[in-house]
Amino acid sequence: MTRNPEAVMLFAAGFGTRMGVLTKDRPKPLIEVAGRPLIDYALDLTGDLQPRRVVANLHYLPDQLEAYLAPKGVLISREDPDILETGGGLRAALPLLGRRPVFTLNTDAIWSGPNPLTLLRDAWNPDRMDALLMCVPIERTLGHAGKGDFTADAEGRITRGPGLVFGGAQIMKTETLMAVSERAFSLNVLWDQMHAQGRLFATTYPGRWCDVGHPEGIALAEGLIADV
Repeated sequence: MTRNPEAVMLFAAGFGTRMGVLTKDRPKPLIEVAGRPLIDYALDLTGDLQPRRVVANLHYLPDQLEAYLAPKGVLISREDPDILETGGGLRAALPLLGRRPVFTLNTDAIWSGPNPLTLLRDAWNPDRMDALLMCVPIERTLGHAGKGDFTADAEGRITRGPGLVFGGAQIMKTETLMAVSERAFSLNVLWDQMHAQGRLFATTYPGRWCDVGHPEGIALAEGLIADV
C-alpha cells in the first residue's frame, strides 16, 4: 500500500464565534468573500489535486453546509451531539477518508500563490515524517495576531516557537489517532507526540496567506484576492 495521501479532510464544523453576528444564522464556511462562499476557496485547492475523496466534518448549522457541499461530491461526516475538535473530527471521518495519510485543510483562510496542497504533496516523505505542515512566515500573513506557532530547523523539523504560522494545511498519518482516549481532542495532541519523536515537519509557503476567522479578515482577504 502506498503511503501517499488520496483524500482531503475539510474542517468545517466550528461555531465561528469570532465572526460575531455574521455566523448567527449561517456557518462560517458559507460567509461570502469577494462574492463567493469562503469554503469555495478551499474547494478550489482540492480540485487541483483531483483526490479520490473530499470529506467535510459538520456540526454547527450542518444542514446548510450539507446542502451546499453534497452536490459538489463532498462526503459528509456529521458530529452529533457534540463537536469533536480537529483530532476527534478527523478520527470520526476515517471510515470515509480511508487508511492512507490524508490532507487536512482549514476552511477559513485565503492563500495567494501556489497551491499549498500540491506543495505539500511534492515535499511529503513518509519515511521521515508523520506530519508535514504548511507554515507561513509571519511577515507574509494578513489578519494574524501573535508571533507565530512554530520554529523550524535547517531540515524542516519544527518545534513550538515564534516565526512561522500554521496555515491550516497539512499531510498527516492517522494511525496514532486511535490511541487517544478522549472522544474530542485537538490535533495538537498528535503533533506533540510527533515532535517528541522528531517526526513533525513543516514546509514554508512562498506566497501570502490571510486568516478569515474574524470579520476584519474579510476585507483583508478581498484585498489579497484583488491583488492577484
